[in-house]
Amino acid sequence: MSKPLGDVVKADEGEVFDIELEENILRANQKIADENRDLLRKHGVTAIDIMGSIGAGKTSLIEKLVELLKNRYRIAAFKGDLTTTIDAEMIRRHGVEVVAINTGKECHLDANLIKKAVQRLDLNSLDLLLIENVGNLICPAEFPLGSEKRIVVVSVTEGPYMIVKHPFIFMDAQVVAINKVDLATAMGVELNKLKNDVAEVNPKTEVVFTNCRTGEGVQEVVEALGL
Repeated sequence: MSKPLGDVVKADEGEVFDIELEENILRANQKIADENRDLLRKHGVTAIDIMGSIGAGKTSLIEKLVELLKNRYRIAAFKGDLTTTIDAEMIRRHGVEVVAINTGKECHLDANLIKKAVQRLDLNSLDLLLIENVGNLICPAEFPLGSEKRIVVVSVTEGPYMIVKHPFIFMDAQVVAINKVDLATAMGVELNKLKNDVAEVNPKTEVVFTNCRTGEGVQEVVEALGL
C-alpha cells in the first residue's frame, strides 16, 4: 500500500445531483443506482452504504469492519467527503483499496459518483465494497447508490432526539448502529429509548449498540449485515 492514493473522484460539470432538483433527477439517480447494483451483482460484489452524521463514527466502523473481515473478503472502500482525503487515508492504512470521492458543496453521494468510482476498481478481485456516505442525516436518504444494504450510524453524543428528528434516513436502512455507548450516561441518553425510536420508524431494522473505538458490537454489526 505504498503507492499514492490517486486522484479524487469528482463530478464533472453538470453531473452533480442536487436534493432540491425535480423528481426526474431522483428518477435518473435511481436508474443509475439500479445499473450500479446490477454491475456489482454480476461480479459478485456486495456493497454496503454507510450513512450518518459527521462524527457519528462511520469511518471508525469501517476501520473495525475491515480489520475483522479482510481475511475473509477482498475489500475495497469508497470515502465520501466534501473535501480532503484524510479519512480515506485512515481506511487505506488497513491494507485495502480506497477511492476518495469529494462532492464539493454537495451533502451526499449520488449514484453517478459511485458509477465513476467503480470504474477505478477491478471488480473481479473484490467481494465487498464499503461506501461511506457524506456526513448527513438528511440528504443521503433520497439518493440510493446501488448498494445491497444500508446502515445508519448514530452517536449518543448527538443527543436523545436525533432519530425522531430525522426519521426518513432510517426508513430504508436494514441496520442501525447506535455508537459511543460508553458515553450514554454522561450524555443523559437512554439506549433503549433510541432503540425504540428506531423501531417506531422502521420495525424491520436491526439495532446494534457499538463502541467503534474499542470494537464493541462490531461483530454484531457484521452478523446483522449478513456478512
